[in-house]
Amino acid sequence: MQRVEREIARLIQEIDYDVVTHLFEKLQGGKRLRAKLILKIATSSEQAPLLGAIVELVHGASLLHDDVIDEATLRRGTPSVNATDGSKTAVMLGDILYSKAFSELVLFDREIAKVVSSSVTALSKGEMMDVKMSQNFNDDAQIYLDMLYLKTATLIEAAAQGAALLEGKDAQKHALYGKNLGLSFQIIDDILDITADEATLGKPAMNDFVEGKCTLPYIYLYHALNTPEQERLRRLHAKVLDKEETLWIKEKMQEHKSIEKSFALAQKLSNEAMQAVKEDAGLIEILETMIKRSY
Repeated sequence: MQRVEREIARLIQEIDYDVVTHLFEKLQGGKRLRAKLILKIATSSEQAPLLGAIVELVHGASLLHDDVIDEATLRRGTPSVNATDGSKTAVMLGDILYSKAFSELVLFDREIAKVVSSSVTALSKGEMMDVKMSQNFNDDAQIYLDMLYLKTATLIEAAAQGAALLEGKDAQKHALYGKNLGLSFQIIDDILDITADEATLGKPAMNDFVEGKCTLPYIYLYHALNTPEQERLRRLHAKVLDKEETLWIKEKMQEHKSIEKSFALAQKLSNEAMQAVKEDAGLIEILETMIKRSY
């Protein structure tokens, strides 16, 4: 990981603009899940740290754009770039990170470059779907999972698949692993948005629903409610919730086990991922650690 960090620092330094260097420091502190995954899979490749750095730049760019779209003021518990320096600056910084990542990606084998670059198209499409879906109450779990795959899981899938290609391992099995890891990781995040407190999240609890996002627990809850209750949940969608409304949602989720149902799907996806790479203890450990983040 030290080599990944050095590669990231080198790429940022090559941009040769102090403003970018300063702003990029605000993005530090993430889990570096994608880079760690690449290093776990491509253990002997000299190119693995650079590929990890490229994928982390792509991820950072997507977060910058995501915060602008969501008008988020916090990122990992600290003020977001769009909050401190404005949305225009955040978008341009994201564009710089994307373009720098692509300029380095051309150094890799064509198939690896295509896997990673295609995932960036997919995650941008997923972001657009997310924006469209937040305009109305979505009660279709499959539509939500399709969006989740594009927006979140596809880059993790690409990291795992690209690393497998780099190392000469089974690319399809590792792609399945990455896809399911990404989906289950985000489902756990959706759960934590409801069950964790603001200090843990680095943002207000139940913020997803306030922003108009109907994540799995809300979808499962909706289908368990009677008609008047369904109408009430719809009315609360995309509005600031008071204490009584928050309590009602949480009590109904507890009554109908919406959180447990969501976690069961995350566990199922995680188990499928484990089966795909059952002989790789390091990758299984990543999954187990991710699942333990739950409520």
